[in-house]
Amino acid sequence: MRTLVGLLTSNQALLQLEAARCLHELSHSEQSAVAEACLPATSYLLTYLSGHSSDFIELCLYTLGNLIVESEAVRSQLLPQGIVPALAACIQSSHLTVLEALGYALSQLLQAKEAPEKIIPCASVGSSVLGSTLPQHMLRLLQPGPKLNPGVAVEFAWCLHYIICSQVNNALLITHGALSTLGLLLLDLAGAVQRSEDAGLELLVCPVFRCLSNLLTETAVEAVGGQMQLRDERVVAALFILLQFFLQKQPSLLPEGLWLLNNLTANSPSFCTSLLSLDLIEPLLQLLPVSNVVSVLVLTVLCNVAEKGPAYCEHLWPGPLLPSLLDMLTFSDTDVIGQSLELLQLLFLYRPEAAQAFLQQSGLQALERHEEEAQLQERVHALQRTALHG
Repeated sequence: MRTLVGLLTSNQALLQLEAARCLHELSHSEQSAVAEACLPATSYLLTYLSGHSSDFIELCLYTLGNLIVESEAVRSQLLPQGIVPALAACIQSSHLTVLEALGYALSQLLQAKEAPEKIIPCASVGSSVLGSTLPQHMLRLLQPGPKLNPGVAVEFAWCLHYIICSQVNNALLITHGALSTLGLLLLDLAGAVQRSEDAGLELLVCPVFRCLSNLLTETAVEAVGGQMQLRDERVVAALFILLQFFLQKQPSLLPEGLWLLNNLTANSPSFCTSLLSLDLIEPLLQLLPVSNVVSVLVLTVLCNVAEKGPAYCEHLWPGPLLPSLLDMLTFSDTDVIGQSLELLQLLFLYRPEAAQAFLQQSGLQALERHEEEAQLQERVHALQRTALHG
């Protein structure tokens, strides 16, 4: 290690590069002892981030990223040495390879267990992630347009996801325009699907879904005008384009998209209205057979719509909803059944005529199958009374 550090700090560029490559190979080790053996080199790797060779900077970033994830000792040394300001300086690079490597290193730092307390908060200007210019630049690199680079965008979308999950100060991200940037990016991704430019699309869509979903659960969203940043039915249309795409190509991502749709419709009559005005109830029902997890999320979204009142339930019945719910009652999964019962209860409350249609379609027999299930018994009996007596 002493020899490597000596070569790394020599005045011969080729030897420096080869020494950095050796350190990069060592950094791939999964043993924290190897990462800690590299400690004498980390301060130099950090210093070289302000150099002029983009290839050398890229190598230093990937090496630091690997060392960061393996060792708390490395992180403890790098933080006071100014890794956050060094990364903030790198994000202004014009080299895409440097930006992608930076996104990787930053994502490793943000996943550290101590990140919510020591790395992310606005403890002091510049020395923490939220106290630096990193969030604004990350959002700039996620803005759709000809300059958007998929590799760079994927790395920084995950960085944003880790910051949001820390729940340190999501209101700050919303005031920086995170919701509007991510919403526009969602529209752009849906457009890529329609243009058949979908190679590797899922790598970016997944963190974008998660970022939006988690930001929408913030109590501060309304206070800082967050909902206004997304009040656009094109977001719902784009989300359905992506859901239809993933239904064919990667069904494992459907729950991510449906969780976002759930959070969009939970407290927003306008998004529920968009769902109805765009005739998206039937396409939503077509997702029910995919899996139990998907079924529960679809039913939860429909409950969000139904609980908005009679005017919304008029669009749910008459229609294909009741037959779909009768099919759901044949399932054995208690979560699916429970959510189906919840939706039926709301439908009968706001559309009493639907209860009569339910009886005519052998609904009571379907309910009787679940009378003995302890978790569902009370709700089944309540629904039976509603259907029979109004």
